[in-house]
Amino acid sequence: MKNSVKATLIAIAAAIVLLIVGIVFAITQQQPSALPEGEGGDLQTVRTDSHVLDDGGEGAVTVVEFLDFECEACGAFYPIVEELREKYDGEITYVVRYFPLPGHINSTQAALAAEAAGQQDRFEDMYHRLFETQAQWGEQSEETPEVFRALAEDLGLDMAAYDAAIADPATAERVQSDKTDGEKLEVNSTPTFFVDGEKAVLQEWDDLEQAIEKAVNG
Repeated sequence: MKNSVKATLIAIAAAIVLLIVGIVFAITQQQPSALPEGEGGDLQTVRTDSHVLDDGGEGAVTVVEFLDFECEACGAFYPIVEELREKYDGEITYVVRYFPLPGHINSTQAALAAEAAGQQDRFEDMYHRLFETQAQWGEQSEETPEVFRALAEDLGLDMAAYDAAIADPATAERVQSDKTDGEKLEVNSTPTFFVDGEKAVLQEWDDLEQAIEKAVNG
């Protein structure tokens, strides 16, 4: 009899432990995990070769934007981003990463143009030019690489080097590596912003500024 009671108590205790483990597992699955940066983790908002528009130095808040140069929403956020970069100059490190969407015919070509310009230390110049001219080349029925080549010429780039970069598979691989990281981070639309590793939830136009303000003053 005593053995039967003891066995029953053990079974109940084991069931309680399993229940607690299950609850803890469910909670941890629902909570966002920290997003490691650098070269060591699978989930990375920033890599050593990421394009940094503003470097706020040690202790600065890191803001990362996954963008599609053809995306109208990215184009709408562009002036907002520029205002925030100016407002928080010296307080944030602003990083841009590629996330060309398949529904935008020229999005990959635009990213390749930016990356080719970046190889000549002119990434930011092309970044500005692409958004400033988005209405001219966006929403096309087929790719127009000649448009981006013309932009490169206007910027005074070394065109032999530009053409070589566009033709080099490594340039496309560099663009794809950003997108792969974005997919691992569950980026599914553009623009998507991360502020110090946390995805910003954007429902209002000033939500990004609020997220940055909180991180800067937090």
